[in-house]
Amino acid sequence: MALSHASMPLGIVIRKSPGVTRWAKWVWKAVAVLPGAAPANWLEMRREGEVVEYHAATLPLELWSSDTEAYLAGLSARIPTVAVVMRETTGGPEPIEPLLVTASPYEAQDYLDSGEEQVELVPIPHGLVAWIRDFVQAHHEDEIFVKRQRDRARVDRVEDGKGDVRIPQMSDVYRAPHKRRVS
Repeated sequence: MALSHASMPLGIVIRKSPGVTRWAKWVWKAVAVLPGAAPANWLEMRREGEVVEYHAATLPLELWSSDTEAYLAGLSARIPTVAVVMRETTGGPEPIEPLLVTASPYEAQDYLDSGEEQVELVPIPHGLVAWIRDFVQAHHEDEIFVKRQRDRARVDRVEDGKGDVRIPQMSDVYRAPHKRRVS
């Protein structure tokens, strides 16, 4: 089977809002995606007081035919989402950098497990849901479950690592060995 691929540019909208504790001055959160967006680099979109929304970056949403099961799991959620993976930066103009956007909840879980990146689930527009669903319908193949067969090897006849090697019989391997009496 040839691996099929589709890609669409998604604009990542990040909201900067004041922190609620004295340890975090600002809170950065991915709040939306813009399907088919042009390239951007921290373009200010909206400002309400101290809350600012930026079109931070445009990243490709890539779909692969080998991952259709994961896309189905994501689409079956109550609210379908894409995961935006971001990483803190040092020395840059903004303290956070969008790295990846994915429609696979399995891939998002891998980034969550590492704990090094910030992963935000962003609801996706209906048109993007339809695009992903069309890709899945065109490329998904159900895997047939094959039950594993047990082999016929008898493993109960060998008792390696059980008891004391100085006791030759199989009956009571846990008893302590006796010294032989010399008469």
